[in-house]
Formats: sequence, C-alpha cells, structure tokens
Amino acid sequence: MKMEASTISQLNDSKNSNEHSLISKWMEHIELVNAIISGVLILLGWMFNHQGNEVISIPLFILAFLIGGYAKAKEGIEETIAEKKLNVELLMIFAAIGSAIIGYWAEGAILIFIFALSGALETYTMNKSQREIYALMSLQPEEAVLLVNGKETKVQVEALTIGDTIVVKPGERVPADGVILTGKTNIDQAAITGESMPIEKNEHDEVFAGTVNGNGSITIKVTKKSTETMFHKIVELVQSAQSEKSPSQQFIEKFEGTYVKAVLALVAIMMVLPHFALGWSWNETIYRALVLMVVASPCALVASIMPATLSAISNGAKNGLLFKGGIHLEQLSKTKAVVFDKTGTLTKGEPTVTDMIVAETINENEFLAAVITIENQSTHPLAKAIVKNLKIKLPKIEVNMLSVDEKTGFGVGASLNGVEWKIGKADFVGSENAKNFKEAMSEALAKEGKTIVYVMRDNKIVGLIALKDVVRQEAKEAIRLLKANGIKTVMLTGDSKATAEAIAQELEIDEFKAECLPEDKVVELKSLKKELGTVTMIGDGINDAPALAISDVGIAMGEGTDVALETADIVLMKNELSKLTNAVKLSHKMNRIIKQNIIFSMSVIVLLICSNFFQVLDLPLGVIGHEGSTILVILNGLRLLRGN
Repeated sequence: MKMEASTISQLNDSKNSNEHSLISKWMEHIELVNAIISGVLILLGWMFNHQGNEVISIPLFILAFLIGGYAKAKEGIEETIAEKKLNVELLMIFAAIGSAIIGYWAEGAILIFIFALSGALETYTMNKSQREIYALMSLQPEEAVLLVNGKETKVQVEALTIGDTIVVKPGERVPADGVILTGKTNIDQAAITGESMPIEKNEHDEVFAGTVNGNGSITIKVTKKSTETMFHKIVELVQSAQSEKSPSQQFIEKFEGTYVKAVLALVAIMMVLPHFALGWSWNETIYRALVLMVVASPCALVASIMPATLSAISNGAKNGLLFKGGIHLEQLSKTKAVVFDKTGTLTKGEPTVTDMIVAETINENEFLAAVITIENQSTHPLAKAIVKNLKIKLPKIEVNMLSVDEKTGFGVGASLNGVEWKIGKADFVGSENAKNFKEAMSEALAKEGKTIVYVMRDNKIVGLIALKDVVRQEAKEAIRLLKANGIKTVMLTGDSKATAEAIAQELEIDEFKAECLPEDKVVELKSLKKELGTVTMIGDGINDAPALAISDVGIAMGEGTDVALETADIVLMKNELSKLTNAVKLSHKMNRIIKQNIIFSMSVIVLLICSNFFQVLDLPLGVIGHEGSTILVILNGLRLLRGN
C-alpha cells in the first residue's frame, strides 16, 4: 500500500518539528552542558597533573577555560562595549588568566567552572520564565464565528472589528469582549475574575474574551478589538511586571561595576607603585599584583550564595515547595503581607453542598431521590455538584433517564411519577415563597456566602440545598501562623462582597476586597507594596497571573492553571497552604546563612589582600586561603539540605 502524499507531508512536518524541538532544548541548555564539560575536563586535568603529566593536563585546562568561559566572556565583553562599564564577568576571566600566567592552571579553571555553572542556572531560569506568555496566548481563541446576514463564517479573531456579531456555542471560549445580543447561558469567568461559580448571563450582559460558554448558544456584539480585550490586558500586565527589576537586582548591578573597578584599579596600582614607593623588585611587584588578582577574585563571594540557594531549593522540593530561583527565597523572608486569591487557593475551588433543609411534609429519601434523578439530567455545574454530594446520602439509588425542561439561568423542571417538580433559584420557584420557607432561613445562609437552590413539589417548596466553595482545612492555621509572625493577610477575589466577607470572617483575614478584575488586583498589589514594602501573592488561576507577576514573590497552588504555575516564583506542589509557613522559615534560614557566608568571604578577601601587601603571603598560601574559604562557605550553605 502506498502512503498518500499528504500523510507523508504530515510525517515530515512532525519529524522536522521534533528535530527543531530537540535543537531548541539543546540550545536552551548549552551553557549548562558546557559548564559540565568544563568540570569534567578540570577533573581529568587535575588527575594528569597529579601524576606530573603537564603535557596532557595543561591542554585539558585550556579546553576547560575555553568551553566553560566562552559564554560568560562573550557576555562580559558585549556588556562592557554596550554599557561602557566593567563587570564581574571580565574580572573572573582576568583572575583566571592571571592564575594561569603564574602557573596555577587548575585554580583558574575552577574559577571559570564555578562562574559558568552559576551563569548557566541563571540563563535557564530566565528562559523558563518567558514561557508563561506563550501559555497565556494559547488560551486565546484564534478563530471566531462571524454572523453576517444570517450566515456563519469562521474568521481570525484579529479580523474582528467593533460592532461585529459573533456566535458562541456551548463549551466554546468567548473570542472577544462584547455584549450578549440574544440567548441565555452561564459563563465560567474563572479565567478573568476568578469566580468559583459560573455566572448567569442574559441579553445585554457583558462577556469577556477567554471565558468559557456554558450550556446556551449566544450571539455577541463585539465591543473591543482583540488588542484591547481584558484577556490581552492580562498578557500585557504579566509582560510589564516581568520587565521590572527588583531592588536587590539593581543593587547587585551597581555593586558589580564598583567592585570590578576597585579590584582592577588596585591591581594596576600594585603593578607599579610598590616598585617605586617601597623599593620592591619588578619581579616581586608583578608577582604580588598577580597574587592580588587571584585572592581578590569573588570566587568565595559567589559561592556564598549559589550552594546555599541550591541547597534551600532542594530542601524545599523534598518538602513540597518548588522555588524557581534564589532571589524569590531571599525576597520571601522580607514579606510584610501575603495576598490570597480566594477560589482554589483559600477554598477548594468547587461548590460543595453544606446544608440541606427538608420540609416535614416530605420524606427525606423521596426528596433525595427526586433531586438526584432530576439534577442528573442537567449540565449545570451546580446540578453536578448537588448530584455528587447527595449520592453520598443515598448511594443505592438507580438514576433513570427522564425528560426535563431546563430554563437557562433559572433552573430545571420535570414530571416524575405524575408529580411536578421544580429545582432552581428563588425567581424560578417564586421569590415570596422562597423567602418565607422555614422562617426565611435562606437569608441567613446567603449571608454566609452560600448559593441557595430551592426544591418545589406541586407548586409548594419542600426543601432547599445550600452550596458553598468551602475553605481548605489548612487555610485557617496557615493564616494564623502568618499573623503570629507579624505578616498581614489580605484576600482579593472576583466573588461578591457577601461571599468574600463570609470567607474573610471564617478565616480571620485582616483585610479583603471583593469583585476584583485582574487589573484591580494589580492596583491593590502596587498599593500594598507602596504602603508596606515586600508583598507576596498566592493564587491559582489565569486571572491571578498579572498579580503573581507584579508581586515581589508570586506563589501558585500546584493544581492551579498552567499560566499561574509558569508565572509564579514558588509553587506549592501538593496544594498545601501549610507549606507556606515552611517556605517563610526556610527563606529566613537561607538569608541568615548567606549573610554569614558573605561576611566571612569578604573578611577572608580583605585579610588575604592585606597579607599580600605586607609580603607575608605567598601564592600557594593565597590559593589555599582563597579556595579554602570557598570550600567553607559551600559547606556552610549545604547545611540547608537538612530539614527545616
């Protein structure tokens, strides 16, 4: 059998795509690969050098220099030319070359290896952080169904203009912001507002691009261009937040230039001044200058941070915490406030039956059987939640198919064994009857943030079912511990004020704001940062992505959306809020160890520089002091591998 041309073309395209993917992955990790190769060459060179075979060891060290140092040397030179200022990359290269010039090839190569490895990890993290933009864009529909003179035509979303009429069928994503012209439905707006319950939409109601249409077909009048939609704003907000540099990053960049200039200036002075001022020979002067180049290189300073950071990250991973970089761990210890999304973060993110009240005029099993049988025919999310929860009370019921009359946005009616039933909102069964049922008990339930579904039999209400997005069991304890550590707790949610207030009171949260769109959350985050300083945001939805990005530390729930996971700096892998306090403790411990290492390494550098100037330090002792201090700070950092 011959393969069709189109099939062959598809296979070739797939093969080319796979090859391109492999090349992309290889290029993304090329710095890390080169650093590892450099490390292997250094090990081989050291082995041959230990055997006295310099003919082989020196070429191996030179290869380690070239392979491991190429990327950072290129980066340092290009940055120096572009910004017209020196940087640590150049200083490390100079120090390594200086070490080689005076015959210490291994020390110079190790210097290159350590710096290359840290640079590779930094590059990998930066590349990964860019993927959330693509994750966001993948959720934006590419096509829309345009309705013109009663005829439906598929067009690109970019081609839509204000005033166009589009058709959105059940289960499809809304392609553009607009207003409903015809039809009724319920829309899952979690992508935009984070609301846990689908929102009922009727004619003239506003809908947003990226949200999911429920069980009704609707026509929409486009009110915004594709580049002006709420969804597009989310993408722009994430991009904008990522481009902002943290205060720590700005400080490091300033310190880098100053440190390099100071060291190079000191080396230049050491190459000349001692000969004329102190009467040193030229050999001694140059020798001391080269020793200074080695001992003043920030090898121990770099090692003060990286091993401690990696150890803390490994510790976190073992305990259900995924940190995407050391900077986020550092920032977490400075947190003055933790901002929580509600749905899926403080709560489970799905409606659960919390109360069932049945009138005395009906048997509870009859009530359960009728509700389960009828609601099982509905596709509404609340109906599914009711069936799932009530089946626990009546597990042996056999659910048969029957004809139901579903009124989109109101409820469902059915005739069961000659009895007429209605299940739905108050307006569907009669607002006055609903209000008076069981002495207006529904009002008390509504104040607790619960959604009420009424059950009517033969025009008389016989019961009600209350549903709520219940809080996570560990949420209250996590908030208590945060407050005990002097950290302010805030909740931002797209839900109504009544629902938000009920959750805030239950969890004893310091402050809350309801009915927040993504851009509102960003405004609140910026306000809190200005008022308090470092602010941490924790969420799980697409709508949380801008706030996660703009916060000093963004934390995502492990079962959250891909966009939230990509945007966040830290991920709670098992959705356990209790891990949040562990993350804060680990952050404090890491910063304490890093401070110890920095103080120690700088003290050793100053001591070695002074000893060299007073001619009491020879190169071997300088190398021992320099590399010894590096080993000590690494070992101190590795203490973080142990439990919290």
